[in-house]
Amino acid sequence: MIAIHYDEGNSYSIRWTAYCEDNNLPFKKVSCYDNDIMVQLEDCTVLMWHITNFNYKDQLFAKQLVKSLEHRNIKVFPDYATLWHYDDKVGQKYLLESIGAPLVDSFVFYDKIDALKWIETTSFPKVFKLRKGSGSKNVLLAKDRKHARKMVKKAFGKGFPTLDMKSILKERYRKYKLGKESFFGLVKGVLRLFIGTPFLNMTTNEKGYIYFQEFLPNNSFDLRVIVVGQRAFAHKRMVRKNDFRASGSGEAYFEKDEVDINCIKIALEVSHTLKLQSTAYDFIYDEENKPRIVEISYAFNPAPNRDRHPGYWDAKLNWHEEDVPFEDWMLEDLLEEVV
Repeated sequence: MIAIHYDEGNSYSIRWTAYCEDNNLPFKKVSCYDNDIMVQLEDCTVLMWHITNFNYKDQLFAKQLVKSLEHRNIKVFPDYATLWHYDDKVGQKYLLESIGAPLVDSFVFYDKIDALKWIETTSFPKVFKLRKGSGSKNVLLAKDRKHARKMVKKAFGKGFPTLDMKSILKERYRKYKLGKESFFGLVKGVLRLFIGTPFLNMTTNEKGYIYFQEFLPNNSFDLRVIVVGQRAFAHKRMVRKNDFRASGSGEAYFEKDEVDINCIKIALEVSHTLKLQSTAYDFIYDEENKPRIVEISYAFNPAPNRDRHPGYWDAKLNWHEEDVPFEDWMLEDLLEEVV
């Protein structure tokens, strides 16, 4: 029996459910938020759950539940190895460094004095990030020492909100001017500036640490490579005008010729080494034009990634010009482990 945590929103669960129906697979819809979820899963061998980074409930307990279910020998997507570092850039730093992956040089401090000492010895600008956030949220450029000191003071003081609603509103307005955001969406952004969001209102400020990455100039785009199992597909995302951030810009190119095969190779190798079920990698280039990983994420936006890629590479870097039904792959890979 396959259990699917079903969500009618922008969720993988819609396609998982359709796949089970189309292939006459036994499944049932469950809610991982229910107190009796362990009882609901008693007759199940598989759980599929599209855990998200902006649902405060998922952030509270998803990792703990997934690990507990693995002790019961229930196969889970995402499994713990794939999930534990999700939306945790500091965790990703340690994980990627542990295998010598080509991560952009990253620096984390848990002591205010140590952070201030480091600021006096390093060069600027540096990229400041919170552990949490996607689509370039909570990512800023520390332009100089004075700016970095201000960030350190805040990090070890009142901290940073998990969502910067002013920056999010500015991004909505930018997309509105480009015709990529509706007037209703813009108004919603204004309202959220005052009332917040469920995620923001139910989470505490990020504090007690500060995280920087080396700023690598002259990158007009990043390359998003997604690996599911041992299949990889990719697209190029352009940097915003007068900015350094590409994630969430809304301008992307999906043609095969836009993709650096070296990034595909690195992503496949890392996923294989770490035994990751699904991972999206963001690549930029250093001064020697070598690919460097900025960050990773097990999840990614369903519709554009499914519908716009012309094909994928397999583990041997062979190209397959066909559909990219990655939700089907997620379920099929897990079912292979059960058989």
